[in-house]
Amino acid sequence: MAIGDNMTETAEIPGRRELSPVVDPTKAAFFWLSAFFVVYCARPEDWIPGLGYLPCAKITAILAMWSLFTVLGRTKRTFKDVPKEGKLLLLMIVLLFVGGFMSPISRSSAILNAMAFSKVYVAWILTFLLITSFDRLRRIIWIQAVSVVLICVVSIIKGHNQPRLEGVLGGIYGNSNDLAFAVVLTLPFALAFLLTSRNVFKKVLWALGMLAMMAALFLTASRAGFIDLVIAGTVTLWHFGIKGKRPWLIAAVVLSSVLLMAVAGGKLQQRFEALSGNDTTNESAYASYEQRMYGMGRALEGIANYPVFGLGVLLFGPYGGWHEVHMTYLQIAVEGGIPAFIVFMMFFRSGFKNLRLMRKAKDLDEHTVLFVGALHASLIGFAVGASFAPEAYQFFPFFAVAFTSTLLQTLKERDVELGAAFTAPSKSRHFMEVYADHRTNGAVTPIR
Repeated sequence: MAIGDNMTETAEIPGRRELSPVVDPTKAAFFWLSAFFVVYCARPEDWIPGLGYLPCAKITAILAMWSLFTVLGRTKRTFKDVPKEGKLLLLMIVLLFVGGFMSPISRSSAILNAMAFSKVYVAWILTFLLITSFDRLRRIIWIQAVSVVLICVVSIIKGHNQPRLEGVLGGIYGNSNDLAFAVVLTLPFALAFLLTSRNVFKKVLWALGMLAMMAALFLTASRAGFIDLVIAGTVTLWHFGIKGKRPWLIAAVVLSSVLLMAVAGGKLQQRFEALSGNDTTNESAYASYEQRMYGMGRALEGIANYPVFGLGVLLFGPYGGWHEVHMTYLQIAVEGGIPAFIVFMMFFRSGFKNLRLMRKAKDLDEHTVLFVGALHASLIGFAVGASFAPEAYQFFPFFAVAFTSTLLQTLKERDVELGAAFTAPSKSRHFMEVYADHRTNGAVTPIR
């Protein structure tokens, strides 16, 4: 079934004619949500001629929201079902807007930047309201994973002569560290799809895609990305290799990583050696280290001087001598203020709490267990990578929390299968909820 395919069920009553099919009212909205993920994750406007003139992200987000509003009252979930983390995200965005009006640097720029970031809330809410089955969740995660694989291939082809693949593509992939960060957060999903695929050809494609992702990461020579890869990769192998009893997977990943490091990791090794300051062949790497230390010091000064409202979204540059603060936690604190930082931490804590609940649940099918492990590794990757890079406004970590929220809600709605792991919903069920569950619960093929 393709993305957004219609699901119909013909009701038949003895002695009467067949009733007209029941149509899924969220079909169009889910299609446009999928389109938004394609636009954001694959950035086709950067490598498909002509698309750069269209505001594709805005168009798809508006159409998805409009499609949802046209079917409100007939959907399985409503805004009343939005969990705590969704409200925390909205509160954080409100605080960023308030901070924008109080910005000591540029009110207009801070407000415009906050407005651009606020699109993540639209995507987050649509993800929670529209992804009401595990099958739909897999499709959206599939879009993100395939998009990042495609981006890595395009970056390697177009930027093979470009140092560290810097600026080969724009937006969230324009900076080498940002590209490496996106790769680390998405690799666990790609591995989950490799393991759950029953088709040998698809397994080979996913394996090649993962090799391309890791090759791109090594070519970025991102030290933060490599450290993040080691830690997130360890968590991934714990879930998939040790707990999943696949020792061959651990051996395969370690061997491929060593080979890729030998082939494409020369620049990365030089940048690590430059941390000592004794490597005269790579002075820029040591200068980068000194700039980061300076940026962090200026960020602490900014937090002390503007603790409540901050400097404004993406406005640390003018304050920090046009250097970034290479730590997400300091970035959100200095640009959004301490209240926004607290809400930011509470939001991501909710994602880990959701995962903890799901990991303790009993009788989950193997596919769900694998994707819970992949989400855990991805969020760990964000928590670690956030210590080395300014990624406060990248959507991927917020998407990951949305995935944990919608998956947890889906499992709650499947309380019969989960037994005592979750309590049943207290409200009475709408007829569309009964229909939406029909032939979807537990429809997961065991891993072969």
